[in-house]
Amino acid sequence: MAAPRLAVASIPSMMQALDWLAWLACVFYSTIPLFWLLIHGRAGHWRARRRSPYRVLVPYGFTLWITMAAATWSWHGVALYRRAIPWAVAAPLLYIGFYLYRCSSNNFTARQLGGLPEVRRGRPDEHLVTSGVRSRVRHPVYLAHLCEMLAWSIGSGLIICYVLTLFAMATGAIMIPMEDAELEKRFGDEYRAYRKSVPALIPYRTGYNPRADS
Repeated sequence: MAAPRLAVASIPSMMQALDWLAWLACVFYSTIPLFWLLIHGRAGHWRARRRSPYRVLVPYGFTLWITMAAATWSWHGVALYRRAIPWAVAAPLLYIGFYLYRCSSNNFTARQLGGLPEVRRGRPDEHLVTSGVRSRVRHPVYLAHLCEMLAWSIGSGLIICYVLTLFAMATGAIMIPMEDAELEKRFGDEYRAYRKSVPALIPYRTGYNPRADS
């Protein structure tokens, strides 16, 4: 009879662990737009530096995570609901997020994903990628972030996860146009045609065909 009791007793601890993961994940994702705001808002400044800008940007990123975690700590266990069923809705969103991450890495270098073309002048990977998933959505990585945050919010029911998701959406709404403007400066008419044909976050059924705009 001890085994069933142990199994039942493990359910609350499992849910508590998921709550912790949800909170930490949303803390991390919510700071990403703030990190990229600094990059895209001062791209010219970073490119003009002789030393690697990541000497400043990496500590800045860690500071954002720690500050956000400290600011939301007291709310990390407060939930709107406590049920297992919402995880059935969250699971597909988690999968979609990871699928988008995998697709985003195709034809896209680690340097590009890390933002080196934005902050270092004359990089060998200085070219516009419009193939693969990027032929249907301009910012698939940000869409993946949003799917992950929504998944953790819906599954856990934590109030702070929903708040952090809304915060990330608000700051992302500022950051994405800044990134588009920075990319337009770098790629000119090529990016303007791409931006006109491909949506930022809502995938388009028909893939982008650069020849159609030429």
